[in-house]
Amino acid sequence: MGRKRSAPAPVMLTAPRAARLYKLLALLGDGPYPRRVLLSRLKIDVRGFYRDLEVLREVGIAIALRSDNKYALPLSLEDSLGRLPFPDPGLSVRDVLQLCNGSTGAHRKLRGRVSALLGAAPNRGR
Repeated sequence: MGRKRSAPAPVMLTAPRAARLYKLLALLGDGPYPRRVLLSRLKIDVRGFYRDLEVLREVGIAIALRSDNKYALPLSLEDSLGRLPFPDPGLSVRDVLQLCNGSTGAHRKLRGRVSALLGAAPNRGR
């Protein structure tokens, strides 16, 4: 019998790291850059840079190193941002329930997450 694999734990980001990853993706959305430029613009060291690249890989954004030693964004910026987790915004349950109202895909996704967490679908009419 095969063992069931558990789903990988979701990547949790601190607000400063999420902001830095957003800035990195936005920079690369404008075009490829050499590592030294990215380090300077992000104000991080090489070790931090490679840690950030690993986090991006974990969420499905593999930054490419081209043959000219420039890093590039293989996905569109919009697709990349869609994969980047948002840090805990510090909202109350009431705040999140209010954010569930609406008819967009983002609203439906949030309602599904809240339903899974709380065990019941949030009321849309409140």
